[in-house]
Amino acid sequence: MKKLLLIRHAKAVHDIGFTDFERPLKQSGIADAILMAERVKGKSLTPELLVTSPSLRTLTTANLFSEQLSLPHQTEDINIYEASLKTLLHIINHFPEDKGFIALVGHNPGISELIHYYTDNLLDVSPGSIALITFEVDEWQHISRSLGTLAWFSSPKNH
Repeated sequence: MKKLLLIRHAKAVHDIGFTDFERPLKQSGIADAILMAERVKGKSLTPELLVTSPSLRTLTTANLFSEQLSLPHQTEDINIYEASLKTLLHIINHFPEDKGFIALVGHNPGISELIHYYTDNLLDVSPGSIALITFEVDEWQHISRSLGTLAWFSSPKNH
């Protein structure tokens, strides 16, 4: 069985002084990321590997999750930034096979599209939301459309 934890970066600023790639998290986004990481920890869901887009808002979200969950340093993949669904599927299908539980920190619409593609669920994936998807397969390369089960979903909006 493979488990995938999809994490949408927390709320970021929209100030015109930053390029999209350099947008930092808002203070409320930092608080939300810590809250969501604590929820993950409370459910004893500790991924073996965390893969993130290197944009500032996703990297900061990933760092907060790493700190809260006592994870080793995350892996950055520039291809996650502004990725199409096809690109994200390719990245996931090439995750290291020796890891059974991997978290991916990314952006919308990609995170929402992945949830729908894998589980057929259409969800409101607000900033900071997380989704745990399980797959009854033994290899990442065999994960495909509608093979996932949405095991858990949470967002900073629901308490």
